[in-house]
Amino acid sequence: MAEKSEKMKARQPRGFADRSAEDIRAVDKMMATIREVYELYGFEPVDQPMVEYTDALGKFLPDQDRPNEGVFSFQDDDEQWLSLRYDLTAPLARYVAENYERLPKPYRSYRAGWVFRNEKPGPGRFRQFMQFDADTVGTPGVAADAEMAMMMADVMEALGIARGDYVIRVNNRKVLDGVLEAIGLGGDENAGRRLTVLRAIDKLDKFGPEGVRLLLGPGRWDGGKEGEGDFTKGAGLGEAEIAKVLAYIETGEIEANEGVEELAQIKSLCAAAGYDDGRIKIDPSVVRGLEYYTGPVYEAELLAEIPNEDGQIVRFGSVGGGGRYDGLVSRFRGEPVPATGFSIGVSRLMTALKNLGKLDMSDVVAPVVVLVMDKDTESLGRYQKMVAELRKAGIRAELYLGGAGMKAQLKYADRRGSPCAVIQGGDERERGEVQIKDLIEGKRLSEEIADNAEWRAARPAQVTVKEDELVAAVKKILAAQAEERSRGK
Repeated sequence: MAEKSEKMKARQPRGFADRSAEDIRAVDKMMATIREVYELYGFEPVDQPMVEYTDALGKFLPDQDRPNEGVFSFQDDDEQWLSLRYDLTAPLARYVAENYERLPKPYRSYRAGWVFRNEKPGPGRFRQFMQFDADTVGTPGVAADAEMAMMMADVMEALGIARGDYVIRVNNRKVLDGVLEAIGLGGDENAGRRLTVLRAIDKLDKFGPEGVRLLLGPGRWDGGKEGEGDFTKGAGLGEAEIAKVLAYIETGEIEANEGVEELAQIKSLCAAAGYDDGRIKIDPSVVRGLEYYTGPVYEAELLAEIPNEDGQIVRFGSVGGGGRYDGLVSRFRGEPVPATGFSIGVSRLMTALKNLGKLDMSDVVAPVVVLVMDKDTESLGRYQKMVAELRKAGIRAELYLGGAGMKAQLKYADRRGSPCAVIQGGDERERGEVQIKDLIEGKRLSEEIADNAEWRAARPAQVTVKEDELVAAVKKILAAQAEERSRGK
C-alpha cells in the first residue's frame, strides 16, 4: 500500500507578520491623514524599489565576507550583491544622486513602504515592517530641521492625539560627538564602539539609566541577571567614561559648540511659529541609533498611557523619528548635499491609535450577501443581476459562491459580518419578490429581547419587497444600522 504523502506544515517565518483586513484598512486610514499633512507642507510623493545594490545602503553596508549581516542579500547574474532595503532613507539618497540635475532643490518628498532587517526577531521587533518618511534634500540650514519637528507635531494632532499626550524631542548629534570625543571615541577607528554607545543611550526610555549603564559597560542580560534571557554585548567603557555619558544624558550640560548653537536656533524658530507650548522640546537623551546622522535628531514620543493588545496599560514611547544626514547623498556626488528627514513606524503608531480609539473602523461595512437557493443557470443569472444592481448603487455585495445550503450560507454571511442577506427561492421568484434579512438587527433581537411583545415592537429583522425595490430596501436597512452605530448601540 502506497504511503500517504506527508503534509507540508503551514508556518509563518519568524519576524514576519500576517495582516488582517482590519489592520490594512486602519493603516490606510492613518496614512491618508499623514499624507494630507505632508502635502500641506509642500512635499511630493515618490517611491523607490525594495531592492538596492548592497553598497548603496551606505552605513548599512555589511562586512564584505558576511554580505547578509544586518540586511537580506543575494547575488544577481552579474555576481553583484543586491539587498532588500533596510530603511527608506538610503534608497532616497541614491535616487536623488542619480536624478540630481533634474530635481528641484531643495527636493521635498515623502514615501511609504516595507523595509527589512536581517536581525534576531523578538517581542515588537520584526524583520519586515512599514515606514512612512518625509525628507528635504538640499537645505543646509536648521530651518529645515525645525520644520520637520513642527510637521511631526502637526501629524500627531491631525491623528487626534491631544497636546500633552505627545512630545517631539530634539537633540543634536554634534553635541553628542563632543561627548564621545571627550571620552576618547573620536575618529574612524572608533566608529563601531561609537555606534554601540549611541544605541545604548537610545534605549534609555526602555531600560532606564541602569540598563544604559550596563550597555555602556560590559553588557546586559534581558532577564536582569547573568544567564537570564539573551545577552547584549556592551560598549566596554570604563566607569569614568560611563559617568560622563550619563551626566550628559541627565543634565544636557556641555561646553558651547556648533550643535548647541543649532539647537538654540531650532528652539527659536519653533517658538516663532507658535510651537513653544510644550509640543517640541530640547532633550539630550535623544540620539537615534543610526550612524549616518550628522546634526539635529528628533523623535516623536507618545506620553499617554495606552492599553496594549493584552489590555495592560503601557507607555508606547517613540513612534517615529529622524534627523540630518548630510553624508548619504554626498557619497554618490562627491560634493556636499545636505539632507534631513524623519520616519514614522507605521505599525507601532497604528496600534497605539487603535488602542486609543483614534482609528474607528466602524464605518467599514461588510458586503451584502446574495444567497444562492437554486443553482440552475437561469436562477444564477437572476442572483448575479441583483448583485450587479447593488454594486451599481455603491453597495458592497457578493454572490455566495460556495456549495452549501441556506443555513450554512447564512452562517457564512454572519461570519463575514454582513449587514444583511438577500434571499430568493422558487416561491419568491414566482411572485417577483426577494426577502432581505437584517442580520445585525436579527442578532440583537435574539440576544437582547426575550419577551414576545418586545419582539413585535422592535424594528423588523426581515422584510419582503419587490425585486425592483431591492436596492432601496437595502439602503434603508444600511441607513438604520449606521444611525444605530452613531448612537453607540
